[in-house]
Amino acid sequence: MKTALFNFDLPERLIAAQPVEPRDVARLLYINGMKLQDKGMLDLPDLLLPTDVLVFNDTKVIPARLYGYRGNAKIEMTLFKQRNLSTWETLIKNARRLHIGDVVEFTDHLTGIVSEKMGNGAVVMQFSLSGADFFAYLHRVGTMPLPPYIKRLWGGKISDKADYQTIYAQHEGAVAAPTAGLHFTERLFNALDKKGIKREFVTLHVGGGTFLPVKVEDTEQHHMHAEYGVITPEVAERLNQYKKAGHRIIPVGTTSLRLLESAADEKGILHPFAAETAIFITPGYRFKFIDALFTNFHTPESTLFMLVSALAGLDEMQHAYKHAIEKEYRFFSYGDACLIEKKI
Repeated sequence: MKTALFNFDLPERLIAAQPVEPRDVARLLYINGMKLQDKGMLDLPDLLLPTDVLVFNDTKVIPARLYGYRGNAKIEMTLFKQRNLSTWETLIKNARRLHIGDVVEFTDHLTGIVSEKMGNGAVVMQFSLSGADFFAYLHRVGTMPLPPYIKRLWGGKISDKADYQTIYAQHEGAVAAPTAGLHFTERLFNALDKKGIKREFVTLHVGGGTFLPVKVEDTEQHHMHAEYGVITPEVAERLNQYKKAGHRIIPVGTTSLRLLESAADEKGILHPFAAETAIFITPGYRFKFIDALFTNFHTPESTLFMLVSALAGLDEMQHAYKHAIEKEYRFFSYGDACLIEKKI
């Protein structure tokens, strides 16, 4: 399909630079075909059935953004993918200024050497610390890897360390947050529990590919970056039992959805999973396991907007996003949310 089909005009004022406080007072758009309802996050239990099962991604974001200097030049770096104990693929602003062998100084105790340039701002860095020592230092000096559309001054914002992390994050490894989960609080969990709605947790370590736009004219030419995910045998067994009993499986976020669909076979059976996935879902895809989706509002011409268009229909999602823009919903990672029914 042509990438341009997934474009829409979004006023910059609707891009959320910080989350609402508390998290669970964000707005919620319920999308059921062409039928739309303007709600709030605290209405979510009323929009769900008592038999529904929500599936959350419990990955934990590491403070993957580092600020340093190559001589007098400022360097902003985001860790992308770990190659070994001391080597990472990274994304660097103005990477053309760096050359193989250049040394970047982050602090007196942490430096990096450019060992490879991969193109499109991707640079392989060999760090002076490795393993547990590197991660310990990263937690001291790193900042949260916010998407480029959230503007921050050099060095980031302290509150983002809490704001850009779900309250149920468990397993370190993501360099971007599963942002649909940012809306959930203990108050909202209690309301969901009261209705009887079940919760299950899977892990997909969101990678830096989340930041990369689709630059090709046709979606078939786009290359998805792989991300590592885990579904334990116990979780897979419970979800299969729920599915067999007729319960709806509703992932919280596109990351949970992509992992579930990667682990399901053509008969709709979910299998334990511990591998990388590069699944790319566009209109025409036949969903094997999930029944609806809770997610945020996504960027134009992104793989995520393509995914929700596959779920609900392209015309339906363009209609919903037009409504959201007219009603001034807040967009992207720190923005408002959608509950989307799957097109029959």
